[in-house]
Amino acid sequence: MRNQFRLEDLSCPLSTTVRHVGEWWTLLILHDAFDGFTRFDEFERNLKISSSMLTTRLKTLVDDGLLERRQYQERPARYEYVLTELGRSLRPVIVALAAWGNERLAPAERTMILVDSETGEEVEPVLVDRATGQPVDGPRYVFTSGPAASRAMRERYEER
Repeated sequence: MRNQFRLEDLSCPLSTTVRHVGEWWTLLILHDAFDGFTRFDEFERNLKISSSMLTTRLKTLVDDGLLERRQYQERPARYEYVLTELGRSLRPVIVALAAWGNERLAPAERTMILVDSETGEEVEPVLVDRATGQPVDGPRYVFTSGPAASRAMRERYEER
């Protein structure tokens, strides 16, 4: 089943982000890449994903500029998949998704936690406004149309 987008979705930053990383395997591949996996067989073995599905997802991630395909061996030709700067910039998104999932579990039920590598202490990430340091998860912070917003996007926010 293909995802269907409305015309205004093409300029929505949330919609465009979901188009890149909203698929199950894509997020798991990126998670493995953040953990240092780079080679096809590493992803395949760790994720227990079919080679055809992995090939498709890796190609999409390369085409989208999130991973770079680099040859590391000539005979036979072997490639690794390395996060690009754009791909690395998604790490806070992956961290936030994992934190959201962990918030719904008792501490003893969590299978993966985020820790400070120097202290080993568990950390709880929050999204904050850079200027004020205030968490942006409350009603004070709302979306509105930006300078490049389409007419449909402007109408969406003017209705409120």
